[in-house]
Amino acid sequence: MRTSRFFISTLKEAPADAEIVSHRLMLRAGLIKRLAGGIYTWMPLGLRVVRKVEAIVRAEMNRAGAIEISMPLVQPAELWEESGRWKTYGPELLRFRDRHDRNFVIQPTSEEVVTDLARSELRSYRQLPLHLYQIQTKFRDERRPRFGIMRGREFLMKDGYSFHADHADLEREYQNMYETYTRIFTRLGLRFRAVAADTGSIGGTGSHEFHVLADSGEDAIAYSNASDYAANVELAEALAPRERRQAPGSLLKVVPTPGRKTCEDVAALLGIGLDQMVKAIALMHEGEDGSTRTFNLFLLRGDHTLNEVKAAKIPGLAPYRFATEAEIEEFMGCEAGYIGPVGINGRVRVVADRTVAQMSGFVCGANKANHHLTDVHWGRDLPEPTLIADIRNVVNGDPSPDGKGSLELCRGIEVGHIFQLRTKYSEAFRCSFLDETGQQRFMEMGCYGIGITRIVGAAIEQNHDERGIVFPDPIAPFQVAIIPIGLRKSEIVRKAAEQVYDDLISAGIETLFEDRDERPGVLFADAELVGIPHRLVIGERGLKDGLIEYQARRDTKAQRIPRGELLQFLQERLS
Repeated sequence: MRTSRFFISTLKEAPADAEIVSHRLMLRAGLIKRLAGGIYTWMPLGLRVVRKVEAIVRAEMNRAGAIEISMPLVQPAELWEESGRWKTYGPELLRFRDRHDRNFVIQPTSEEVVTDLARSELRSYRQLPLHLYQIQTKFRDERRPRFGIMRGREFLMKDGYSFHADHADLEREYQNMYETYTRIFTRLGLRFRAVAADTGSIGGTGSHEFHVLADSGEDAIAYSNASDYAANVELAEALAPRERRQAPGSLLKVVPTPGRKTCEDVAALLGIGLDQMVKAIALMHEGEDGSTRTFNLFLLRGDHTLNEVKAAKIPGLAPYRFATEAEIEEFMGCEAGYIGPVGINGRVRVVADRTVAQMSGFVCGANKANHHLTDVHWGRDLPEPTLIADIRNVVNGDPSPDGKGSLELCRGIEVGHIFQLRTKYSEAFRCSFLDETGQQRFMEMGCYGIGITRIVGAAIEQNHDERGIVFPDPIAPFQVAIIPIGLRKSEIVRKAAEQVYDDLISAGIETLFEDRDERPGVLFADAELVGIPHRLVIGERGLKDGLIEYQARRDTKAQRIPRGELLQFLQERLS
């Protein structure tokens, strides 16, 4: 492709509202243009990258035995009412009415539509298993779209759905997709990790997320330093300490802590570590009709943080919210910042983290303004906790849940997610089949998603430097950039560049021929900014010696290649 016949629109500076590296570089490189909040036009260079990602995903899905379809972007509300998600999905679901005053949605996902399709088409076990997928535009009305395409409202996603006669066959396909996704992200040239994950609003019994590893990732990942164990921090189990609780020693004391409401401030005042503090977090469960309220006091070690996903799984808590100042005063008789588990009334349910349940001689709020308690012991100063649970986020050095090594944390960007939905949707839609004995049974279902456009942003977050994007070879918009020096001034350079370009195109190498009338510095900067992985510089000086300058995007120095060996050299590098 000649740049004079292509459309390249680069910027020297990114807009001020571009928050993260991928957003800034995609705007500067002219991969995308903003139309509205969270909605972008994909420009020619960017679209080439998207299509390459899409092609790899499609090839591997087809190889795995999935069958491609295309489901409507607009879906009738009746299907969402049937699944129960019309009310529960939330404001991210964009709802609208047509001219006949009928409710519709713009699809954020397609479990309802595909299950409706399956119940109308699949009748017998002989038609199972079946795996259908699509690569289709989705829309989620994010409250605060940000980070460019990473948290946009409109995006391209591959979503697949499988139907099975039994759970064993669902597990087989789940493993098939796990291996397929591993091949996909390997072929994309990305460093990634598959982690066990929470099923979230999609539902089901088991799931894995696939994360592109990047320091800027929104998700924290815990992994063992001695095994293959890995999980999203939302799901990673924090084991109970192996050490036994120490016997009571010093007597409980009430100490003044004026104005010290945080664990950090109290610990600093008393000259102790945060691991000797117990903090109390007040959570409120409220019945749907608002008539019933349950006040919960969650206890965590001072240096630990609440895992809200784990908290939601505590019996009788979901849905929950953080208690208000007024509710804390009502149930605890004290202002926030000084509350604790000692001497509380029966209206308060105490939930202790596993680590807290093993602590002794700890410091906590005294339920009295400007005071805390020291040397607190379970069984002596307060009853044993009625409920002990894993409610915290794991930290570096925690023992791995599989018993092998300890946990380390890294950051990742979620780009794929696979679920075992089981019968959640098939039961809601009465999606059944006749088994070998003639009995009616609900189909087992799986769900498998990949964020096509999100992968582009994640790839840039993982692969960039101070000069711009460093695309992995498989998804770069072009494989090679030819930059002639003095194209319009030197006939020797023009002829050599044209010949090299023709040779590369004939060999099937995607090549960008820089024939714009710009200074060499501008051409070099643009090639580096947009992330083309291989660059050829053709100038009179090198041609006199029969040489062409080659430099890979990550190389610090160029090398000179004999002109007659150039094609073979490139083919070896590209392979």
